[in-house]
Amino acid sequence: MTLKLKNFEIGGEKLTILAGPCAIESMDIMRKTAEGLKLVCEKLGINYVFKSSYDKANRSSITSYRGVGMEKGLEMLAQIKKEFDLPIVTDIHTPDQAAVAAEVADILQIPAFLCRQTDLLIAAAKTGKIVNIKKGQFLAPQQMKSLIKKVEDSGNKQIMLTDRGVTFGYNNLVSDFRAIPIMKEFGYPVVFDATHSVQMPGSNGDSTGGDRKFVPVLANCAMSAGADVLFFEVHPNPDNALCDGPNMLYLKDAEKVFEKCKAIFELVR
Repeated sequence: MTLKLKNFEIGGEKLTILAGPCAIESMDIMRKTAEGLKLVCEKLGINYVFKSSYDKANRSSITSYRGVGMEKGLEMLAQIKKEFDLPIVTDIHTPDQAAVAAEVADILQIPAFLCRQTDLLIAAAKTGKIVNIKKGQFLAPQQMKSLIKKVEDSGNKQIMLTDRGVTFGYNNLVSDFRAIPIMKEFGYPVVFDATHSVQMPGSNGDSTGGDRKFVPVLANCAMSAGADVLFFEVHPNPDNALCDGPNMLYLKDAEKVFEKCKAIFELVR
């Protein structure tokens, strides 16, 4: 199944990329990232959806940066959407956020740790927007079928499924690329989250670590396994980012990474 979004199809013959800063920090960072990634994707012939979160509710520490909050964050995302004519994907964390976020976002993303929350899935489904369900690090890909049913039975078949690695020991994740063909059997576009998959949860004690040098190889492997969509967190200067810096791509490196992914995507297709 392909999903219609704006003037393109997700899951069709063109690669789609969801990308942007982890959490909203400032309009300047959002504009630089949106402008840069839009130019790269237009040059390469890739469908592009801008991603950033108004709130990152699942943080290692209560003092970790979460974002600018829902009201201000949605205003900023709406401005990016208008200025750059881009569709938007953002996370929601509670059922009451779904309808409000849907006024701006084209894709509502269900965070991995919340993927089994029935009321959240139902609320997202009822907006009629595309619902991107991130597979929990604790789930086998076969278990996503029951989560799909929650959204379908709520009247929505606009669904995407995202793999982002599985828990491996205490402070690491591992990507099992069998998950991609297994989830594709459910009939919906499958996304691979290449940047969260290199996280090292809790490895810095009160914060999450990561190793961005493995992002390109994992993204390439996902393309080889048949993923329809790639997800990247991208920042002009990740080493100074307020959230998820160790696993985010540098904006300057995006074109090289995206170009190779596109070539593998087209070869597999």
